[in-house]
Amino acid sequence: MARSRFRPDTGAVRTATATAAALATTLVGAGAAAVAAGRYAADAALRHEPGSPLPGGPRLTVHAAGSGRVTLTRSLASLRPGTYGLTAPGVHAAVGPVLDGAAQHPDTVVRRLLAVTHGSLGPGARVTLTPQVHAGNPRTALGLDHADVDVPGELGALPAWFVPGARDTWVITVHGLGATREHPMVVMPFLHGQRMPVLDLAYRGDLGAPVSPDGLGHLGESEWRDVDAAIRYALRYGARRVVLHGWSTGAAMALHAAERSALADRISGLVLDSPVLDWHTTLRALVAARRTPAPLVPFAVRAADAGAGLGADHRPPGADPGALRIPVLIYHGPDDTLAPWEPSRRLAAARPDLVTLRTVREAPHGAMWNADPAGYEEALRRFLTPLM
Repeated sequence: MARSRFRPDTGAVRTATATAAALATTLVGAGAAAVAAGRYAADAALRHEPGSPLPGGPRLTVHAAGSGRVTLTRSLASLRPGTYGLTAPGVHAAVGPVLDGAAQHPDTVVRRLLAVTHGSLGPGARVTLTPQVHAGNPRTALGLDHADVDVPGELGALPAWFVPGARDTWVITVHGLGATREHPMVVMPFLHGQRMPVLDLAYRGDLGAPVSPDGLGHLGESEWRDVDAAIRYALRYGARRVVLHGWSTGAAMALHAAERSALADRISGLVLDSPVLDWHTTLRALVAARRTPAPLVPFAVRAADAGAGLGADHRPPGADPGALRIPVLIYHGPDDTLAPWEPSRRLAAARPDLVTLRTVREAPHGAMWNADPAGYEEALRRFLTPLM
């Protein structure tokens, strides 16, 4: 019986091979494009301009301003309790609480207008609510005498404001994401009243400070060494001990300094406001706030991890609660969408002997003082009294 022999259609084989190759090339190209887009989004998230509002914050329209009042678009943001800054290009103002006695309309909110630092709040202006209440320097904004000093850092001179006080325990303040050294001025009058010297630091990437070698922020992973430099400066010029008071990534830097600095034994306490203790969640929030398409977010987060030096071998600050040796006061709340408060709760639960968590509700990231200034300062007074 004759055996039949199958002969493939060589033309069809060539066509199928070409199609598969084209598909593979397309997929590889799409993958490479996704990775490139992810890297671009990561760079944007890590290259945030100091002092510009964090991405994702709602823009509010000014409807009227004058006679100690400002009328804003009604939203969850404009209804927040407390004291905030209002910013727009060329504009900065400070606003107080919502005025209960003012005639409120369904689509607007009337808040107390405390000051217009520069620019004007004309009708139609688009502004952003920010935790940074003051603009200028301690003298122009608060009437506090201060010295402009340079702290020697590993990358160069770091500008700082020094507000003198009679005590030999200094407070070193460290701002966080979306802020400058103007932000810590919200607590300066209180600290000055406690007679505690304050060193308010600008670190790498800030205006007037050296830029990091790669031009990116590292969420405190490298910046903490500038806090270490500030500790050395304080001890050189009269401090016996220091308290580190940080916001956001500044709080992460303070924790890193307590864990890694050769001078950690001279740190008597930590005050952490909205600390970034879970950098992956913060990176995802920063990337998403840049309106990165959802399919690209994982690529961007991985790229940001690498760019910020936050690989798998790096541990976030506070990862080992058992290593804590000094008292810690944490201000945090459930409305922080940039740095979730669960890690703060876990840290407080793990070390109730050293860590006090003050829950602040209706406050966005870095705005725990803003939501409740009196409560914030009373908790701070109780914490600092035995450390002075």
